[in-house]
Amino acid sequence: MKSANTRARLIEATIATIVKHGYASATTPRVAAEAGLSRGAMMHHFQSGAALMQAAITELHEKRLRAFRRGVENRPHDVGMLVRTYWRQLASPTFIAFHELAVAARTDPGLARILVPAQREFQARWYRLATDLFPEWQADRARFRLALSLSQTTLEGMAVARLTGTLEPDMVEPLLVDLEARILALRPDSG
Repeated sequence: MKSANTRARLIEATIATIVKHGYASATTPRVAAEAGLSRGAMMHHFQSGAALMQAAITELHEKRLRAFRRGVENRPHDVGMLVRTYWRQLASPTFIAFHELAVAARTDPGLARILVPAQREFQARWYRLATDLFPEWQADRARFRLALSLSQTTLEGMAVARLTGTLEPDMVEPLLVDLEARILALRPDSG
């Protein structure tokens, strides 16, 4: 149990370091210091920085999926709840860390080898989860995929704009309302 707790502490320290200092500065000594451990103790649990980053990416994806499920499981057919749940999730350190990694992977082939397959797996799991939560959409899978893609890319784009200071706070609610209306217009029984 102690070993599992130490691993979890290191993974959380990796995420915290990425959020605080960025991917390029998330070195193994800095992560070990953030976790309050020696670098040797860290290397006992993770053979390399790449193994630690893989574990951190896996945990980031798990956190995103858990947050999504928790946010909508009591009201699974409510598109507005889906939109707002995902929007709230995108304000968390989890998204900040994920975004940092996604940008870094563009120019870091080693990170891309870890992130790209993990992201494909996340997308597939997210789609299955959404399919389970919104079975009434399955009559038209193409519209369902379009609604999911529209939701994700719009909200994540808004989150990046918020991170860079280009999203005006008074535009958030009108954008969320408009997105909800567009998704509802795609629902199979709407047309």
